[in-house]
Amino acid sequence: MEGSSYRVVFEKGGVYLHTSARKHQDPDSLIAGVIRVVEKDSDVFLHWAPVEEAGDPTQILFKKDPSRGEPSTSEEEPTFDPGYEPDWAVISTVRPQPHLAEPRKGAEPSSSRSSWAFSVSLGELKSIRRSKPGLSWAYLVLVTQAGGSLPALHFHRGGTRALLRVLSRYLLLASSPQDSRLYLVFPQDPSALSDSFHHLQLFDQDSSNVVSRFLQDPYSTTFSSFSRVTNFFRGALQPHPEGASSPNLPPLPDDEPEPGFEVISCVELGQRPTVERAPPVTEEEWNRYVGPEGRLQNVPELKNRIFSGGLSPGLRREAWKFLLGYLSWESSAEEHKAHVRKKTDEYFRMKLQWKSVSAEQERRNSLLHGYRSLIERDVSRTDRTNKFYEGPENPGLSLLHDILLTYCMYHFDLGYVQGMSDLLSPILFVVQNEVDAFWCFCGFMELHGNFEESQETMKRQLGQLLLLLRVLDQPLCDFLDSQDSGSLCFCFRWLLIWFKREFPFPDVLRLWEVLWTGLPGPNLHLLVACAILDMERDTLMLSGFGSNEILKHINELTMKLSVEDVLTRAEALYRQLTACPELPHNVQEILGLAQPEEPSSPSPPVSPMPLSPTRAPLPPPLPEEVIPQPDSSLEILPEDEDGA
Repeated sequence: MEGSSYRVVFEKGGVYLHTSARKHQDPDSLIAGVIRVVEKDSDVFLHWAPVEEAGDPTQILFKKDPSRGEPSTSEEEPTFDPGYEPDWAVISTVRPQPHLAEPRKGAEPSSSRSSWAFSVSLGELKSIRRSKPGLSWAYLVLVTQAGGSLPALHFHRGGTRALLRVLSRYLLLASSPQDSRLYLVFPQDPSALSDSFHHLQLFDQDSSNVVSRFLQDPYSTTFSSFSRVTNFFRGALQPHPEGASSPNLPPLPDDEPEPGFEVISCVELGQRPTVERAPPVTEEEWNRYVGPEGRLQNVPELKNRIFSGGLSPGLRREAWKFLLGYLSWESSAEEHKAHVRKKTDEYFRMKLQWKSVSAEQERRNSLLHGYRSLIERDVSRTDRTNKFYEGPENPGLSLLHDILLTYCMYHFDLGYVQGMSDLLSPILFVVQNEVDAFWCFCGFMELHGNFEESQETMKRQLGQLLLLLRVLDQPLCDFLDSQDSGSLCFCFRWLLIWFKREFPFPDVLRLWEVLWTGLPGPNLHLLVACAILDMERDTLMLSGFGSNEILKHINELTMKLSVEDVLTRAEALYRQLTACPELPHNVQEILGLAQPEEPSSPSPPVSPMPLSPTRAPLPPPLPEEVIPQPDSSLEILPEDEDGA
């Protein structure tokens, strides 16, 4: 095995095979084992092996390699098993690089139990079926591309959610609308996706180019070719023969929920309350909250006023700096001035990092060159109908470019992702200052978090949106499911850039400042999405739309929505939900009414390896004479009422 590289990324004991079809298993028919996800060279394997009959609870799969001068041993660090299914139950401690074990001396080469062991590449999986709620433990059935089923894995001490979460790092797991317990498996590798797109002929363009565009601009690529994609998935998500019950699976009761999954039954909601929005906060009203030394007073009350009415246009330039965390609500006016001087110096030091790179150097820096090219392309088409950005050689476009490229120096791990220019444009329009706009944008990105490479935040939000919608309007969810639209993928763009392309520009400013208050809970943007769907409910359900027509209708809502109507309905939905005494706990978590349930643990999980390089240190401070003053960056237009 020399030259091979192994890493255990997940490990769970208490995973049994039930070799008898009888309801009551005798001890001889239960084979205890350990399930592991192992990275080996360029592939990832799912491995199950039985615990040795000697009774070792952490049966040896890996050991030191004698060829490397390491002592051969049959010991491995014990696996921590809390006995339930925590969200972080992934083995991620620092351990020696593992290698394949050899058979233990004296052990039979193949016993009746060891013959049940299996190892399968994740690329060979076709689907995964989860057990029906009701067992005292859960099981998973893995189906391979060849059509055969592996033995059902029974998790007597929990762990199914943790395993599926780890597998989702390497695979795309699509839940079937017809059967929520069946997950269809698709590759997450771009080359594999390209090959799939090519053979399925889902796109007219070159497949590799499509995948590249999808990773850079997922929503525009998706929506431009979605009708053909939905036709493909409509066929793919039909129930599969391999989803049928295995003869080796025990009978399933119908009542008890599976451990780790909260069943959403029909929730009786009360009557939806009437909500009236207040007028915007004026400069005169804002000044009444300014106390001695320029400190703001009664901040919770002020935030509530902003939530209920928004801000008058002339006040946004100052207030947005507080809402986005650039200025502290508790600091004095003098402290704000000192903070701005410090952040101005920091900004221009970062800007100098890329400004000082010569063209020759950039030719050898493909990452920086790629960011610059993508930013230049996006900036040239961002909000060009707005006076602030219209016309050739517009200084506003130059500032968009400079701020976004400087952000790449600020956040090396993330860099630039398509869609960021959409989020920066309104901020620069309002603040009209390069330095202030940069730090406000950084604050927005901290709140936003949608551009991470793993897309975990987006996946979580879509799941939360679906959960809220099921509680609010189960018939609408059933209709969308029946039309292969139950995944709510048509809401992807809404959440990705916070409805930036759905409302007129002035309405976006009002919507964002309301969302930034964090009131009445942490996920008001999800209720905004629910409100839009609620407003379009009858049109969708009574028109007989199919999946393509639903997508088309949602896209055609762009610029036709009233932000005040949507915010009023979103707040009414929030009040309707919070008035329900039997609201499920996971819905309460989304609304900020309850804290997420955390497993008791002696220490937090440790990341197994750094995901990206450490940010480089900033160069020494520049002399004051070369640092532009904060107000010299841009003073073009006073903000008018309509934002045009």
